[in-house]
Amino acid sequence: MKEPPAMRKSPNFPMLTGRESLVRLIGKRRRFLPNRHLLLSSASSLQLNFSPQSKVQVCPVELDLEQSTVYEVCNNPHEDSANGGHEVDTVENGDSLLLNGRARSFGSECQIARKVESASLSPKKMTRHFDIGVEDIFGTVVDTFIVGRKFSDEKELKLGMAISLLREPENVKDPSAIKVLSADSGCCLGYLPRSLAQYISPLVEKHCLSFEGSVTALPNHNHDIVPIQISCHGTILRGEGKHDDVDGIKCLWTSILQEVEAARKNPPSMTKYQQNFSLLIHEVLIRSSNLFTEDEKLFMESFTSLSDDSQRLFVRLYSRKGPWFRLSNISYLEISNALQAVNELSGKGYVIPFECAEGLQTDELMGILRVLTVKELREISCIPKKKGSQNSRKKDLIASALCSYRDGLCPVLPSMLLDKAGPCVKMSSRAETVFWRAERIFFLNGEQDLSTFLLVDLGAVKYPTYKCTISKQIFLSQSHLLDYEEAIEVAQLMDESLDGNDANQVLRCLKIADSCVDLPSENVSRSSISGSEAAFISCFTASWVYSKVILLGISFLERERRYPDAINLLKRLLDCFTSDGRRGYWTVRLSINLEHLGFLDESLSVAEDGLLDPWVRAGSRMALQKRVLRLGKPPRRWTIPRSFEITKWKIKEVHVQGRPLNCEMGKKSRFYGEDGEQWGVEQLALQYYANEGGCWSGVHTESGIWLTIFGLLMWDVIFSDVPNVFRTKFQTAPLDLETDSFYLARKGLIDTHLQSIHNGLAEEILITSWESHIGTACRGVNWDRHSLSELRAAVTCVGGPCLASLCRLLSQDYRSWSSGMPDLLLWRFHGEYRGEAKLVEVKGPNDRLSEQQRAWLFVLMECGFNAEVCKVMPPPP
Repeated sequence: MKEPPAMRKSPNFPMLTGRESLVRLIGKRRRFLPNRHLLLSSASSLQLNFSPQSKVQVCPVELDLEQSTVYEVCNNPHEDSANGGHEVDTVENGDSLLLNGRARSFGSECQIARKVESASLSPKKMTRHFDIGVEDIFGTVVDTFIVGRKFSDEKELKLGMAISLLREPENVKDPSAIKVLSADSGCCLGYLPRSLAQYISPLVEKHCLSFEGSVTALPNHNHDIVPIQISCHGTILRGEGKHDDVDGIKCLWTSILQEVEAARKNPPSMTKYQQNFSLLIHEVLIRSSNLFTEDEKLFMESFTSLSDDSQRLFVRLYSRKGPWFRLSNISYLEISNALQAVNELSGKGYVIPFECAEGLQTDELMGILRVLTVKELREISCIPKKKGSQNSRKKDLIASALCSYRDGLCPVLPSMLLDKAGPCVKMSSRAETVFWRAERIFFLNGEQDLSTFLLVDLGAVKYPTYKCTISKQIFLSQSHLLDYEEAIEVAQLMDESLDGNDANQVLRCLKIADSCVDLPSENVSRSSISGSEAAFISCFTASWVYSKVILLGISFLERERRYPDAINLLKRLLDCFTSDGRRGYWTVRLSINLEHLGFLDESLSVAEDGLLDPWVRAGSRMALQKRVLRLGKPPRRWTIPRSFEITKWKIKEVHVQGRPLNCEMGKKSRFYGEDGEQWGVEQLALQYYANEGGCWSGVHTESGIWLTIFGLLMWDVIFSDVPNVFRTKFQTAPLDLETDSFYLARKGLIDTHLQSIHNGLAEEILITSWESHIGTACRGVNWDRHSLSELRAAVTCVGGPCLASLCRLLSQDYRSWSSGMPDLLLWRFHGEYRGEAKLVEVKGPNDRLSEQQRAWLFVLMECGFNAEVCKVMPPPP
């Protein structure tokens, strides 16, 4: 599995505070940044004069709030690779919706995707209905196809071959699976599409009907689908027997005809990734067309007019790193003529060929040099041969070649590259920009891309069921989107600068972000958004992205001990973002940096003012209280505020001795356990509590088990129907989960649910949620780390009142309280249905409590939890 982007580090600039978050925001780095040179060249003057082509002003779209669109999303991760069709956004465009790349018809008995409009539909917009009688079922020929042929023998297929269908209920991937058999040999030829099998299987299994048919065409390639025709045979008995549910049979047959009609309109000839890419384009053009110019929309629409080979090749190249690709290395089984596909893509402006050595820029030369092997690079005569060059690294050879070219020592380098690499192509900047924008609009984050579809198709990820009720757009106009896009460009430049140890470029990016963080257009455009939605929609503004760049820059400045610059930027953030959960951290850093410069009075005032800020919470609040107590000693302050009484609470401590393996500063302490094995301090503490510490059972979990319990207990609340918080099919949580609006928008539902938990129904809710949603992705829920029995034991022993208090805390401020929980959760039973629990924060010889951990311990004690600190120490000398 590829390393997640959040793990990128630079040897000279380790993971600075804020960098991991920025890298997640950026996602997969773009090959081409449209404004790279313009941004960097303008950084010195702090004036960003983008060319007219980079920003096209589009008037905001007037949204009809009385006619909201509701999508009920029912995800099925085990879909067939050959079921075709595009998602249809309006009913008149077809009678099916595509879910995760799969066609689903309206009105089925199984889970489907339905579109409901609050206003009445005119007759012409209604879904097509099939008016059938029972007698129409028998003898009706249905056109469909065989999928899953990788398990079959290609030689078995013959035109006109008679086939039969057989249920396969033991299929672990699809309980409704139906095999297609050769009527003569009984050999399995493959399977029916899952979307069709879900309706035919009840007819075969419950109503004892049989199906037979024949192969109507042979595929050109082994992986292609096989067209077939099938028809139903049998007798429907009235009255007693299995066939008395005539209405149910008619309903199933109607669904079958709807699936066949959907497949007819959208032939399943596309490969899965090709189909997913087409779906992405279609949805973006339908729902966010105002964010693109007419030329951009025409360019995106032209994708569907490309040949299958060209579509497949483009998606393949788009998903690869690039930016240059050698034609000699382009070979895919599903692409019959790669050269012809390249020519078509080049003619339509999707790719750019490398055919002429003249006029190549340095970055283009670098990209082409990267496609060569180390051996090929060494064979380029103009690269200086140094001692030990046989062991030179590829990047050193590339740098040497570019240096020779820039110094005029190797002017023929482009021609030599053309001869050595052969024909090459790269993604055009237009295609990369337009489709990157479409992908960002579709997923609304940088962590998901086309591979998300693949994970769903393979069954590796299953997303929850929820309704997408969308009445307001995230980006009201193209200008807002382009501001946001350019901010992400600056973020990528900042990340690249840290990777390259380029301190000067880091400062240039910081200047750009500082000059743009308070854009007037942002304030005006968001003025019409309600307070409950402004919190999470603000995360899709340029100012919010620039604030993350500035935070990373502040961390860099602090490391360089440039405290005055860091102070100015922290003050700017606090002035620009008056309602932000990050204000606590900013205030703490501001107070600390002022103290570094000797401004103790101002540092104290900042800390005191921060405690009056309602957005300063959890560990940040505890840190500021601690600073006020330390800096506010007489004669600066003579009294301690009454609100500081909580800081005087004593946290119970337990001391455990262990034989240390190492106690070095900066390294995690290791000890020998009772069995002689090497343990961390948490495992040693678990061993202590399991024996002389009181016969406790437990787990080392930190926040993990609590977020899992919260997700399971509050599942129905998290995925309840709230407008505008679910906007894609690939969300594991509502967009407002980490904002105050999460609780406010669901207050009645949450309070009622918490009362049920308080009254002792937590275990029942937990079991029901586990059995209903096991394996489904949800923010914070880890299905693999804890078993249901462990979770039941924890819930039973913690008790309803404490669980309700914990869930209320996370509901009201998930962002502040989703980290820093105690290391150990311990429990022990007193009888079969009663027990007690204990939460323990474990510290080694050189560790101390963080302010977030201290805040958690105080809150847990206030909620009635039994909480303590276990200090593992070496024995006295």
